[in-house]
Amino acid sequence: MMSPKQNLEDRGGGGNSSQSSNFRQMPLQIIHVIGNFMRIWSVYSMYRYLSQTGASVVLFIFTCLIPASILFLILQKPWKGRPLSNAQVIPSVINGGITALYFILWGKGLKSCGPLRAILAEYSGAILGVLSGVLYGRRGHMWKKVYILYIPWIPFSDSPDVEARTDQVVGMKEMLVPIVAGVLSAFRRVIARRVSLKNQLKRRLHAITITSATCFLFPVAMWDMIIGSTSVELPFSTWAFSSTIFFGVMLIFYVDSIAEERLHMVFSSPRHLMVAGACIIVMEIVYKMDFSLLGFLICAAILGFGIYEATSLDRVRKDSLGKSDASNGVFEDQIEMSLPT
Repeated sequence: MMSPKQNLEDRGGGGNSSQSSNFRQMPLQIIHVIGNFMRIWSVYSMYRYLSQTGASVVLFIFTCLIPASILFLILQKPWKGRPLSNAQVIPSVINGGITALYFILWGKGLKSCGPLRAILAEYSGAILGVLSGVLYGRRGHMWKKVYILYIPWIPFSDSPDVEARTDQVVGMKEMLVPIVAGVLSAFRRVIARRVSLKNQLKRRLHAITITSATCFLFPVAMWDMIIGSTSVELPFSTWAFSSTIFFGVMLIFYVDSIAEERLHMVFSSPRHLMVAGACIIVMEIVYKMDFSLLGFLICAAILGFGIYEATSLDRVRKDSLGKSDASNGVFEDQIEMSLPT
């Protein structure tokens, strides 16, 4: 039995340990902020390039994925080390098809809706993917789905001109595209977690996923070049292509992996949204977009509250599953996606 003095020492040591842990995590948090800032910067540069040149979204993404997949293969070397089983490779290849569809839908949503709405719609879609399983059959919580889906339609313009605001109204069809892309993004993360248990294995399988996504995009890009596009020529912009390759595809994967493994911060979390929101505000000001800071802050606060409510429902569901059947792992991946941060 421990004495009261020992208990006090343990409590004091626990506080010092918590402070030391936060201090050690500070560099990782800085890396996470910088990585997300560079990724969002690449999104804005991609949007400006697509909107000004009228280039094909599919061709642009395909052109960026080719060097990204080559670099992933060189860095991770999935053919070396412990041989990968078919139960790991086949789902990763299928995940490549889902990733290719995600890139196409998200790129088209970015071009039609703008970067701010596309990014928020991606968060809404990711949370919707979590809530779809948690709230299934619970009509009392359907309002959580409704206002999360409503977020991207909130006006963000400060322009007093009524005609200008009317021109910026985004229809339901346009907004559904990035929302579906967000659902696919959540789905591909679930598959990646399910087939990879170790960090190194996760990186090797991700190289296979990006390579297979490039292969899936090849016939679509060729079809778009021959039939779908009015011009075969793809204007070149060094910053738009390089930032998308290195920051939008490659760096963000490693940054999110570090945040998830070391900081326990996943994409569908309020902290992740807070970092992205700060980066969006900076980019909206730098790129001189027609931006309402107050409207965006209200929107981000409501979306953050929705994320918090979604994760709280997931924790309740996790507790109930643990009490009923500790070995039941049906909702394991959905719960893991929304760990409290």
